[in-house]
Amino acid sequence: MKGPLFYAKILLFGEYGIIKDSKGLAIPFNAYRGALKSSKTLSEKAQQSNQNLLKFYMYLSALETDLVQFDLDRLKLDIEQGMYFDSSIPQGYGVGSSGALVASIYDQYAKNKITVLENLTRDKLLQLKEVFSLMESFFHGKSSGLDPLNSYLSLPILINSKTHIEPAGIPSQKEGKGAVFLLDSQIVGETEPMVNIFMNKMKNEGFRKMLNEEFVLHTDACIDDFLHGNVTSLFGNIKKLSKVVLTNFKPMIPVAFHKVWEQGLLSNDYYLKLCGSGGGGYILGFTEDFDKAKATLKDYKLELVYRF
Repeated sequence: MKGPLFYAKILLFGEYGIIKDSKGLAIPFNAYRGALKSSKTLSEKAQQSNQNLLKFYMYLSALETDLVQFDLDRLKLDIEQGMYFDSSIPQGYGVGSSGALVASIYDQYAKNKITVLENLTRDKLLQLKEVFSLMESFFHGKSSGLDPLNSYLSLPILINSKTHIEPAGIPSQKEGKGAVFLLDSQIVGETEPMVNIFMNKMKNEGFRKMLNEEFVLHTDACIDDFLHGNVTSLFGNIKKLSKVVLTNFKPMIPVAFHKVWEQGLLSNDYYLKLCGSGGGGYILGFTEDFDKAKATLKDYKLELVYRF
């Protein structure tokens, strides 16, 4: 057996803010992908994946919900016969490795599943997001369901609020100088501890005020600029957002990158922001001149995501 491919995702804007109901914008990232496969002889990596699928099966078996039913007998049989998730998506890097796995399991084993081909009303999108949130909570403790949704639909998704999400049309890429890129921190991040730090910070009134009055404001402005192709305004807002994140989300930024972050703000060669929950993995970069950013960041591994 071989299941269809599901892609990685990048949350361009909205990390942490979407937990508190601000806007978010996620896009599929086709450079990394995964699919369910089966083999009688498993490599060490495939064996590990097979064991994880068994744990996931047990979690799904114990789920008490009317939202979704799975063909659990078939899932168990396939796992026993050597099914694993063959994926190039790096784990702990903020690009949705567990999201692609969740999407593939839903696609293969959910009964009466909502398909990508039908008319995706807002209600159906919200139902999918809720199902994926339940499923992905196995991996992260608490999940918005957005990563699997993005991977499943393979469309850019605009999150207006928890109850209002829609597919988004993003401007087609241009052969310009500007770019969105990934900067590899070469550290594996873990979502749950980062989310716990954030939730503890949320107990502080000053932090909540900053989140509403600065972080959310700049995030929403960035999304509007990006969707409307207002590149000049976008970079002004990204710089503000990058500053706010450096000041208020330091625990989520690997220590070795505090200076690199500051250097971008001072030189205006690039601006950095969190990619996912932070703590490691990828850091997201925006630049008006990708060649210049590459020269400045020559000691780091960069990956192109989108061109302006």
